Amino acid sequence: MPRYGFNFQWMFSYNGEAPAEADQRALDFLAAYGFDFVRIPCDYNFWTRDFNYFQPDESVFAVLDRYLDACRSRGFQMSLNLHRAPGYCINRNDLEKHNLWTDQIAQDAFVFLWETFARRYQGVPSQFLSFDLVNEPAAVGDHGLTRDNHAALIRRTVAAIRAIDPQREIAIDGLAGGHVAMPELADLGVIHSGRGYQPMPVSHWGATWWREWEKAAGPIYPGVEWDGKVWDKQTMHEHYLPWRDVAATGTAVHIGEFGCYNHTPNDVALRWFADLLDLYQTYGWGYALWNFEGAFGIVEHGRGDTHYETLHGYQVDRALLDLLIQHRVGV
Repeated sequence: MPRYGFNFQWMFSYNGEAPAEADQRALDFLAAYGFDFVRIPCDYNFWTRDFNYFQPDESVFAVLDRYLDACRSRGFQMSLNLHRAPGYCINRNDLEKHNLWTDQIAQDAFVFLWETFARRYQGVPSQFLSFDLVNEPAAVGDHGLTRDNHAALIRRTVAAIRAIDPQREIAIDGLAGGHVAMPELADLGVIHSGRGYQPMPVSHWGATWWREWEKAAGPIYPGVEWDGKVWDKQTMHEHYLPWRDVAATGTAVHIGEFGCYNHTPNDVALRWFADLLDLYQTYGWGYALWNFEGAFGIVEHGRGDTHYETLHGYQVDRALLDLLIQHRVGV
């Protein structure tokens, strides 16, 4: 740590088809500009049928194997993440049969799956592979999650992985969609993965899946009023106080996702990115943009008034790329 890179979504959501082989051209782009971290959010339905959690189709894992080899050859770390885990997903949780936070079968399946990955990748150095256990757990009180049952599951899973592969680097996402710090797990010796989406009416303005932005006056930065605060760089600094307190215990913090939806004007987005990245640089935290290509990405995101530059065959937001590079620790 810190590591810098992007999220890639080629195993993000199962649509009834086998996962396509990921485009390695993007990895060459990352290498050319000094990035070293690739987060892969996965949907367990790619290898599980009809909630038969304990008989995965491990042939699907061969796609992950090949991508891991591609990352290793370039000196990157691949972060393997369960975006949809047995019994929980922040998106369309209603599709799940069981509840990860309250049902024994879902918890057993979750631990079994991470044990399966631990055995499969035992011996792969952590500099090339980390496990990010579950994407963006719910807020306390939602879907039956409590601080206690969340912590118990995380501790059980970490212990199960370490019983097989003691050196494996492990990350855990903050509660309430990744935003809430977990001081109760600061002793666990894992990376705490936060999020960079506040204030939400700036990062998610116009999002159809999150309509709370309609309560704000606009995608204004600095100065948007949201959640009882007027947001600027200082407000964001205060927002990360609980995370900074966790970091002060010697716990590594990484921002596993951050980004800005393409309905926010580009000048607003760039002002927000500049302040956010300056804070991360000050804290010494690495980060991974959500995502590489697409509405939150660096390639053809679609925000108006963007200057795109052709780089390695991609139409890249040059100003955003420069900010990402300039705010890496040591640059």
